[in-house]
Amino acid sequence: MGIFDFFGKKKTETLNQGLEKTREGFLGKLKRSLLGKSQVDDEVLDALEETLLSSDVGVATTTKIIAAIEKRVSQNKYLGSEELQLILKEEIGRLMRDNEALKINMGIPEHRKPHVIMVVGVNGVGKTTSIGKLAWQFKQQGKSVLLGAADTFRAAAVDQLKIWGQRTGVEVIDKGMNADPASVAFDTLNAALARNSDVVIIDTAGRLHNKKNLMNELAKVKAVMSKVVENAPHEVLLVLDGSTGQNAFFQAKEFSEVTQITALAITKLDGTAKGGVVIGISDQMNIPVRFIGVGEGMEDLQLFDKVAFVDALFHETNGL
Repeated sequence: MGIFDFFGKKKTETLNQGLEKTREGFLGKLKRSLLGKSQVDDEVLDALEETLLSSDVGVATTTKIIAAIEKRVSQNKYLGSEELQLILKEEIGRLMRDNEALKINMGIPEHRKPHVIMVVGVNGVGKTTSIGKLAWQFKQQGKSVLLGAADTFRAAAVDQLKIWGQRTGVEVIDKGMNADPASVAFDTLNAALARNSDVVIIDTAGRLHNKKNLMNELAKVKAVMSKVVENAPHEVLLVLDGSTGQNAFFQAKEFSEVTQITALAITKLDGTAKGGVVIGISDQMNIPVRFIGVGEGMEDLQLFDKVAFVDALFHETNGL
């Protein structure tokens, strides 16, 4: 086994483990509802609908899945419960968006330097931790990384980012708490140009006391960035806590009304049975899921691969 095969296998194992609670809840409920059933009928479909909703897939996406399965049932009157797993995998995979970052180096175009990522998200979702893990992963790929501590309104946010900088060996540009976030972003991008950095990640405040203030602040930070680096930020990454289920979906909708979000990172999936929210968000939001968090390790913030995700969701099942 080659080294790349080893790391690929480890990543798959981590994803399987990270989705264990979601998988147990999802398939466990479905198996119980199908006991004694020889074919898919209305009772089975009702149970499937309840299972999808309780896994936080969401009403709209659940409705799509049920409608697709109903169509398959109508076409094949003898559709058995053992075939339901394969159909579910097909329909879930069909609804989820592909992650274009899989086709290039974690979404970093080779011709762009520096590539600027602005990160947003409410307190407690794992925003700073995700930035640290991203910085580490970029560094492992040989990229030079610079962090900007522009979340200056939250107590200890700057210190937390500096700790992650020390842990990953990545420089952090900061001006302390209560500094002007746009000024921090300005200094960070100028420093990146001077250092010829490959990637810049700017941490920002996820929530001010109202939407208007947040919108104005983010717009100001983005405007300053674009003056230093053309078209910056090139990525606006919203971090969501997957363990909050449908609340994460509502946060995504809310933030998309405040600023243009280009990608999502969904964290803390390893500690929850609500991982189905990834399916609903990928289907309902016109924003790609870029990363998912399935563990505490540096490498456990993974590039989202919908095929691998669906395989992990149905991992080690021998029919229903």
